[in-house]
Amino acid sequence: MQIDTAAYQRVLGDELRSLRKQRGWTRKELNSRLQSEISLQTLATYELGTRQVSVVRLVEICAALAVPAHEVLARVHERVFGDTPTGHLSLNLVAVVADERPELQPLRRWAQGRLQALPMGQSPQVHLDLPALEYMAQLCQLSTVELIRALRDLGGTARR
Repeated sequence: MQIDTAAYQRVLGDELRSLRKQRGWTRKELNSRLQSEISLQTLATYELGTRQVSVVRLVEICAALAVPAHEVLARVHERVFGDTPTGHLSLNLVAVVADERPELQPLRRWAQGRLQALPMGQSPQVHLDLPALEYMAQLCQLSTVELIRALRDLGGTARR
């Protein structure tokens, strides 16, 4: 098995950033909850995936976020090696608009706009790639895996 270390770091950073944002914390607020001293720049580079985080530092950050490190790594592993986010997700815009979950409100607004712009007779089915899903997950303040699960609940289908 080949490991794309840059992709793994990026996905790990995305998970850490999503967890922090779900709590409504700034990097400074997370930093104040850490056991050891770390610069805000270093924390930012972890979240951006441009710097490797040591195992001990990862455990410390996860402890501050009140999430076991093994759960974070499991989500990262699923995203990097699993079948869920490797391809595209087909999604019906009508199903997105009809969903009432509050966390999907930014996605609902996007889907409404796309539906209004559709030419008459065109299918409301769209295909989203991984970068689009990652961006939408950030808008909804969810991890990409959580967003994909929510979209699959709406009848979205993944393909490679």
